[in-house]
Amino acid sequence: MSVQIDHLLTESRRFAPTPEFAAAATAQPQLYTDAAADRLGFWADQARELLHWHKPFTKTLDWSNPPFAKWFEDGQLNVAYNCLDRHVLAGNGDRVALYWEGEPGDSRAITYSELTAEVKRAANVLTKLGVEAGDRVAIYLPMIPEAVISMLAVARIGAVHSVIFGGFSAESLRSRIDDANAALVITADGGYRKGKVSALKPAVDAALASNDSSVTNVLVVKRTGQDVEWNDRDLWWHDELASVDAEHEAQPFPAENPLFILYTSGTTGKPKGILHTSGGYLTQSAFTHKSVFDLKPETDVYWCTADVGWITGHSYVVYGPLANGATQVLFEGTPDSPHPGRWWEVIEKYKVSILYTAPTAIRTFMKLGRQIPQEFDLTSLRLLGSVGEPINPEAWMWYREVIGGNVAPVVDTWWQTETGAIMVSALPGVTVTKPGSAQVAIPGINIEILDDDGNAVGNGDGGLLVVSEPWPSMLRGIWGDPERFKETYWDKFGDKYFAGDGARLDEDGDIWLLGRVDDVMNVSGHRLSTAEIESSLVAHPLTAEAAVVGAADETTGQAVVAFVIIKASQEDVASHEDVSAILRAHVAQQIGAIARPRQIFIVNELPKTRSGKIMRRLLRDVAEGREIGDTTTLADTSVMQIITDKLK
Repeated sequence: MSVQIDHLLTESRRFAPTPEFAAAATAQPQLYTDAAADRLGFWADQARELLHWHKPFTKTLDWSNPPFAKWFEDGQLNVAYNCLDRHVLAGNGDRVALYWEGEPGDSRAITYSELTAEVKRAANVLTKLGVEAGDRVAIYLPMIPEAVISMLAVARIGAVHSVIFGGFSAESLRSRIDDANAALVITADGGYRKGKVSALKPAVDAALASNDSSVTNVLVVKRTGQDVEWNDRDLWWHDELASVDAEHEAQPFPAENPLFILYTSGTTGKPKGILHTSGGYLTQSAFTHKSVFDLKPETDVYWCTADVGWITGHSYVVYGPLANGATQVLFEGTPDSPHPGRWWEVIEKYKVSILYTAPTAIRTFMKLGRQIPQEFDLTSLRLLGSVGEPINPEAWMWYREVIGGNVAPVVDTWWQTETGAIMVSALPGVTVTKPGSAQVAIPGINIEILDDDGNAVGNGDGGLLVVSEPWPSMLRGIWGDPERFKETYWDKFGDKYFAGDGARLDEDGDIWLLGRVDDVMNVSGHRLSTAEIESSLVAHPLTAEAAVVGAADETTGQAVVAFVIIKASQEDVASHEDVSAILRAHVAQQIGAIARPRQIFIVNELPKTRSGKIMRRLLRDVAEGREIGDTTTLADTSVMQIITDKLK
């Protein structure tokens, strides 16, 4: 018999779409019917409707050699043409593609015609520098328009981009450049972060310091104007773009042509280069962007707050929105600089109608208090999205009430770097939403919750989330390591994809994510989800954010240890000892005595990666009194030192 993941929290609030929203919704219930009747036919229809194919495909899926899938393989298309030229040719060249807002307050509005012209020139520069179809190009840039232009230019000539987040170290950069055998690096002199100029080019110089690098040239965008060291291989972006022809015809490439590699952290510490290809990836990115966000490209202003260095930035800043001809905001800065209302100011300025962000950002705003967003006009917002990790019901409710004015639907989305696009989400206008639940598989996606032996759990039970049928935007492998690809994602259940997340089905069969299975604790024989205990803690008025880990315990096997940030408005209400006692009692009452934390540590910050995920592994080190592990992927590496000093 397999042990299932216990769940003890209940959530009974429900929000049905208004009749007006449902009637005008982009996604209609018929999508589910069509996908259920003929799954592959459904995806073929989406691919034909949403994309331009230079050569139409006749074969939808080849799954003859699992886990290596091929989608639309005899079709040909150009990804950049789909995101740019066709919108201009359709008469939408004057539509704004990007409202770019720099951190210091500089801004640009870039139309589809202007973006297309820039990408054509950049594609000619890449060709002039000897980059050919199939070559890899590393992109190490801040959130400036040139980041989007670079990605699309690489895609336009059939090359493969590897975007590396602009905060990574020289060592991280070098390992990714070497693994992909990149021919070219595109970077900038620097960027702006929290009011300061942060250098980028020195990290590239350090990464390429040895003479054995595959990189022949470095293209440098002038963003800050700071002094930079100059090498023989270095070229200024603006000089190169000025030196080439303005015309470039997009050539078609096979649907399975590699589009990008994106590195994600591996359990061994060695990053995994996740490989995505073109036709299937673009189909699912465009379909989910349109349906999940109820997109009306003629009128909406969409803003996904993710950096292009993450998969969310690839799929829902670059490829999905631009394939759909959307107008969107691209923002260089952080939420709190130069003041904590910066995001709401941007929404007011551009009349943003769709906002897609991470639970960790929402909880940070909760910590600061609702009075900050209430200073701004947020009435343009009509839809809110969440991505990155399970959202606590209380954070979901705060998002809906304070940011969405109690009217904007909230869609919580589950997907991963590996899945390429959204896999589980409510569809606005169709789904009755539940705070904290990712809800249902997207039409055309098959999700199952299984126990350890591969048996389906019933409604009301928890287990392991798997994708049981291939999907268009799925990863095609780990770059250069097919065995690791099989072993990491397919070994457990054979032909079903499992990436390590736990989930449960409620009584209606809706999906609730329980976080990574690695984060499930075994307390006195009960398998408890950290996500549920965190949700319980965040539901208390004192708490802004919480992270829970299991620490070794002689009596119970593992004990619950919590790290909690108190809301700014509550910091003077009670002593830390009192807060701890109140919260321990609260969890015991909400979930049961079995989940009562052994210890609660009150902290000012939690260790997070730059994409906003909490690094619970490091908190486990603290809870068990071990030496702190590798902190190089943290957004702020000093956080762990502050926590350990505070707890001594």
